[in-house]
Amino acid sequence: MATKKEKSAKEVAGEAKAISIELIKKLKELSGVGLTDAKKALVEAKGDFDKALAEMRKKGLTKAEKRGDRETREGIIESYVHGGRIGAIIEVNCETSFVAKTDEFIDLAHKLAMQVASMNPQWISEEDIPAEKMEEAKKEAEATLTGKEPADKKEQIIASKVSKAFADRVLMNQPYIFDDKKTVADLIKETIAKTGENINVKQFKRIELGVTE
Repeated sequence: MATKKEKSAKEVAGEAKAISIELIKKLKELSGVGLTDAKKALVEAKGDFDKALAEMRKKGLTKAEKRGDRETREGIIESYVHGGRIGAIIEVNCETSFVAKTDEFIDLAHKLAMQVASMNPQWISEEDIPAEKMEEAKKEAEATLTGKEPADKKEQIIASKVSKAFADRVLMNQPYIFDDKKTVADLIKETIAKTGENINVKQFKRIELGVTE
């Protein structure tokens, strides 16, 4: 009679066998991890791709973030016009002209142009928000505190409230229009994991018919 441990091993083997190599490769490409880690994540998630991706993203995107300091002197300028009434143009940078010509990078730039046209962000990242606006948001966040918050958590709570206040206006923090389970920053990091190069947004401009700044 098989022991409980032996049965568990058999179950794991059966689950691993049931997961297709195509699914494993897809997770590998999106997360930036190896095939073994991708397969293990899918087994642990019982074949749930979204759940596995969420876990592997933590590892894959850590690799992507290590590339964040590398210079980006190449890239493309992409545009998108919706219905002849709203238009967006965006400069997306990478490290080499080779990656700038790849389908993954071009597709990312187009999706980002669509994001700008649809969601009308004001800044690329929180670092671009004017100091006076950040200070105003901090004061508003402090005013909402009850005084019962743990002292060592106060600054963290305020920072979280400020981040949420600007979430819809900061491109990197916005929910991605085609998958609101991830942010625009997540989308970019996925492409970093795929291409192996640092990628960032340099600038963007949105125009709407009849609307001036």
